[in-house]
Amino acid sequence: MSRCAFAQERTFERAHTLALSSLVGMGRKTVSGILCAGAQQFSDWSAAYRLFEWERFDTDALFAPARCEVLTRLEAEEPFVAMLDDTLVRKRGRRVHGAAWRKDPLGPPFHTNFVWGQRFVQVSAALPDKTTPGRARAIPIDLTHAPSAAKPSKRAPEEQWVEYRARQKAMKLSYLGAQRLASLRSWLDEQKNRTRRLIVAVDGSYTNRTVFRNLPHNTVVIGRIRKDAKLFLPPDQALGPGRRRFYGKRLPTPEQLRQDESVPWIPVEAFAAGKTHTFEIKTIAPVRWQAAGASDLRLVVVRPLAYRPRIRSRLLYRNPSYLLCTDPELPLERLLQSYLWRWEVELNFRDEKTLLGVGQAQVRTPEAVKTVPAFIVAAYAFLLLAGTVDKRASSVLPLPKWRAHDPPARKTTAKLINELRSELWGKAMGVNLGHFVDTARPGTKPVLLQKSLPSAVCYAIK
Repeated sequence: MSRCAFAQERTFERAHTLALSSLVGMGRKTVSGILCAGAQQFSDWSAAYRLFEWERFDTDALFAPARCEVLTRLEAEEPFVAMLDDTLVRKRGRRVHGAAWRKDPLGPPFHTNFVWGQRFVQVSAALPDKTTPGRARAIPIDLTHAPSAAKPSKRAPEEQWVEYRARQKAMKLSYLGAQRLASLRSWLDEQKNRTRRLIVAVDGSYTNRTVFRNLPHNTVVIGRIRKDAKLFLPPDQALGPGRRRFYGKRLPTPEQLRQDESVPWIPVEAFAAGKTHTFEIKTIAPVRWQAAGASDLRLVVVRPLAYRPRIRSRLLYRNPSYLLCTDPELPLERLLQSYLWRWEVELNFRDEKTLLGVGQAQVRTPEAVKTVPAFIVAAYAFLLLAGTVDKRASSVLPLPKWRAHDPPARKTTAKLINELRSELWGKAMGVNLGHFVDTARPGTKPVLLQKSLPSAVCYAIK
């Protein structure tokens, strides 16, 4: 399906081998590690590096099959739901293109930490699960490198500083995110889906003027705002002569609305954390926000759910959510469910960094820094799509004993990787993969571990 991204057949075949090796390989996912996983450690390795350094494939065309597959599985009137977010990949080399000191998102709230790393902006599409209403899986459909503009020296002429300020503004994450949304909307129009609505769930860093005022047609954005945001009612145009007004009466802040007991809570059902919950929300529509200009919005306050960390412990509550939607007519069920799916892109980031080793490749040229992570993430997207079309009643690999009584609701990324390893290497190892239990023997002596190689390979978890 991704053959169109490559100009030559031999380049496509080499990339196909490298993609499979990046998924099933063990250890660090460097370019040399990927070559070793494909048994190419005794061959010329320069062709693999040229594949990335010379940009011998189109990154946007590489993700096109994943986008088309998600679009094909949607119903005729079902919106295309996407999640936009950025992630930080830690690096060590000081000469790696795009690497700079970034704020550590995992640092404690009482102290700001900085780490050396690269930024990437990713767009994932929500693929609804037909077997469980409300559940969806995020499929990566775009990954873009987001470096910062290089700062000139203090003695540089004024022309360079003017150019630097222009590039600094154009290379911000919010501008890049708005560009990726416009590109996705343009692709949907090219696929004869101009009337299909695009719903994008973002976090607070993209709920700003840049994104809200540069939305393409038929696109809805749902994002988080501050609890003390200043909101207004639409203006009353019958107030007499004068210049046109964009904002009317001042509304209470989202936090004040949450504490206002005169406004009732509305129950809304949505799927989250493995089951359907009944959320309580408060909403006001239409509202105006200065960052969105003259557009009518909808404010939604989501009450946190109660949970117990363990049996018979006291109830705890998480923080409430304050959402702003650019379409005040969007049904509340669709609005809340689309935003809850945003957590799936965080799971994508976790799998890409921990299981697939995105960012571990020791490359530093501008082209390789951009293409290697996108290549691995595209292979990851194809793996997720292949796992969702598997119609077999039982897995090729039986579940471990500690998971047999509590099987997962869906196949995890680690499970999909293990099944791919068994399909690629099971026949070469000469073992019946469906009967690992029959080959197991009790005992802990080293001599009894001679038949543990197939199990170690197929059940390996990085």
